[in-house]
Amino acid sequence: MQLPSTTLIESLFAFAVCAAAVWYAGARLAYLADALSDRFKLAKSLVGLLLLSLATSLPEVATTLSAAVQQAQELVLNNLFGGVALQTAVLAMADFWARGAITNYPRKANHALEAILLVLLLSITLIALNLGEPFAFYRVGAGSVLIAVVYTAAIWLLRRYDDASDWVPVDLPDPDPLPFPAPTGLAQAKNSTMLWQTASACVFILVFGIFLVMFAERIAVQSGLGAGFIGVTLLATATSLPELTTTITAVRIGAYTMAISNIFGSNLIMLVLVLPADVLYRSGPILRGASQTVTLSLMFGITVTALFLIGLIVRRKPRLGVLGLDSVFVLITFAGSLVAYYAIR
Repeated sequence: MQLPSTTLIESLFAFAVCAAAVWYAGARLAYLADALSDRFKLAKSLVGLLLLSLATSLPEVATTLSAAVQQAQELVLNNLFGGVALQTAVLAMADFWARGAITNYPRKANHALEAILLVLLLSITLIALNLGEPFAFYRVGAGSVLIAVVYTAAIWLLRRYDDASDWVPVDLPDPDPLPFPAPTGLAQAKNSTMLWQTASACVFILVFGIFLVMFAERIAVQSGLGAGFIGVTLLATATSLPELTTTITAVRIGAYTMAISNIFGSNLIMLVLVLPADVLYRSGPILRGASQTVTLSLMFGITVTALFLIGLIVRRKPRLGVLGLDSVFVLITFAGSLVAYYAIR
C-alpha cells in the first residue's frame, strides 16, 4: 500500500491518530478480557498470558511482518526488542494505579516462572545475535528456529503450571478491596456480543498497526534520526500502547495477575515473532549483522525483567511514594536505555 506524500508534521499527526485508535481498542480489550475470564471461569493470569497478550501484540505482528516484507531489518529488530524494556516499564507505571506495589499481589509462582522463561529467551536471542547466525536453512537462521521451539515449550510449561501450588508465598497481607465495582458494563452482555467486540477490537488494532509502521518509517527518514532510533523508541512506544492501556485498565479493575501476565506474555510473543520475520526477510538470517542498538535493547530487556523477578520473590519491599522499589529501578533503567540508544544512534 502506497501512502500519499506528507510533510514531517503531517506524518507525526497521522502517527498520533493511529496510536490513539490503537489505545482506544486496547482499553476496550481489557474490559472484555476481564469479563470473559469471569464468564468462562478462567484464571485471569491465563487469560492475560494467552488471550490479552496475543491480542495486544497485534501491532507488533503487523509492524514486524510489514517491515520484514520491506526488508527493514533494523526497524523489525529494534521494534521487537526495544518493546521488551518499554512494556516492562509500562508494568512499573501500573503501580501508580495499584493499591501498593503490583508485584506484591500474585499468590502463586506463575509470574516468577514467566519472568525466568522470558530471561531465558532473551539470553538465547542475544547469543544467536552475537554468534552471527552461522547456520541457516533457506536463509532462515537456526537461532530464530530455536527461539520459536523454546517459546512453544515455555507456553506449554506455563499452561501446565497454571494450577500448580508447589511454591506459594505465605504470610502476605491481603490486597485492599476495590473502592468501586469493575466498570466493564459487560455483566449482562451475551457471549456472542463479547466475542464479536473482542474480534472487532483486534481487527482495529491490526489495521491501524499497519499504518503505524508506514508512518514510523516515513518519520525516520524525514526527521533524520534513522530507523534504528525510531524503531527502538517511537515505533516501540506506539505498538506498545495496547499493553499500556490494557495494563492500566486491568489494574484499575483489580485484575493484577492478568496485567502482569499480559506484559510478560506480550514480551514472549515479541521474541517468537523473530521467526516469521526471518522467513520474510530474504537477505539472509535477520539476526545476522544487527546493529549495536539491537544488542543493547536485549540487554536492557534482560535487566528490567530480572528486576521484576526480584520484586516477585522479595514480597515485602520498601516503597518510594506509591511505587514499589522494583518499579522505581525498572523506570530508572528504562530512562537510562533511552539515553543509551540516543548516544549510539
